[in-house]
Amino acid sequence: MLKTLLMIIVSLLPSLFSLWVIRKTSWRRPLGMRQAAMNLSERAVGEGAGPRAGGEGYYLEGVGYLIGDISCRFNARSGYVRCAVNPCGPCEGCRYYEPKE
Repeated sequence: MLKTLLMIIVSLLPSLFSLWVIRKTSWRRPLGMRQAAMNLSERAVGEGAGPRAGGEGYYLEGVGYLIGDISCRFNARSGYVRCAVNPCGPCEGCRYYEPKE
């Protein structure tokens, strides 16, 4: 009888350990996600998120905030990337500039 009871307890230990690990992980995950979201929002606010911080962004009705020269063929039409060919550089004097047709 004692052997049988001991065998049942030993056979249940791995599943109980697995359930304990799953509960511990599922408890930590939302905290980690919340912390990551907080860190991201703090960093974005600290850097001055969006194109308006640089002073060269402008608002186009129906599209949103854009940076770069909208008349260029390679303009990315984005608030974060200036151009598909020269994403970081200034638009003035760009050798890749091509007017839209």
